Amino acid sequence: MFAVVRTGGKQYRVAEGDKIAVEKLAGDAGDKVVLDDILLAGEGESLADAGKVTVSAEIIAQAKSEKVVVFKKRRRHNYRRKNGHRQQMTLLRIVGVGEGKSAAKKAAAKKADAPVKDTSEEKAAPKARKAAPAKDAAPAAKADKE
Repeated sequence: MFAVVRTGGKQYRVAEGDKIAVEKLAGDAGDKVVLDDILLAGEGESLADAGKVTVSAEIIAQAKSEKVVVFKKRRRHNYRRKNGHRQQMTLLRIVGVGEGKSAAKKAAAKKADAPVKDTSEEKAAPKARKAAPAKDAAPAAKADKE
């Protein structure tokens, strides 16, 4: 099965076992990454629903690409500038291309659906009430001295 994914403003056609170099992604070597933005997916001549397909990858290394030399020159003005640039990139190995939600997406969905205890308001409100009179007492003390 193959998929066309978009990451870093570029599109890549990937299949299981492929190695690709993409714009820098957060993570260290050995970390798992899920590529979410899938544009097209299929197997052979048939196409699959891209919304149901997931692409998981493993980071091989964080590296720099080839150096690009930027040379500027203006004739007859004694103007020459030479600069170089090496873009940060991430090397990925595609671990799986398939239908269904991956474990990472399921875990993220469970965390989003889980109820959150709202204890911060209960604890913060009494502290704010206790602190407020202390602040008001200081200007009153200054007024008494004058």
